[in-house]
Amino acid sequence: MALSISLTVNGKAVTATVEPHILLVQFLREELGLTGTHVGCDTAQCGACTVHLDGRAIKSCNILAVQADGSSVTTIEGMAKDGELHPMQAAFKECHGLQCGFCTPGMVMSATSLAAQKPDLTEADVREQLDGNLCRCTGYHNIVKAIVQGAQAMKAAP
Repeated sequence: MALSISLTVNGKAVTATVEPHILLVQFLREELGLTGTHVGCDTAQCGACTVHLDGRAIKSCNILAVQADGSSVTTIEGMAKDGELHPMQAAFKECHGLQCGFCTPGMVMSATSLAAQKPDLTEADVREQLDGNLCRCTGYHNIVKAIVQGAQAMKAAP
């Protein structure tokens, strides 16, 4: 029994009919073609599927698409505005806060949410609070540096 859902994704109204068991990550990737939201573990452990749901970072492999009905979802594709990278995206690029890039979209989404909650992040804050986002390639040094720089840029942005 398919269900109708309506939500806003990256600022655009979306209405769709989905099966009740479809995860939000599957809906975003398979129905909307937003493949920047990655599937890494399907168990809410790695954070590669992190998106913003009503402004809050969530793991989209841990929520059904029907649970997002009526909500606003922002994916990594919705972060840049008018061709300009979001300050956190720009910081990841500048600080080389990535290696293979698989975890990067989820990491950026979590970091943006974290910086919005606490604009004056320190390296210690990031290391303590950025749990649930795993990177299998790096030692996190450049990721932490990028998040601190991104938080400062977000704070300074108009």
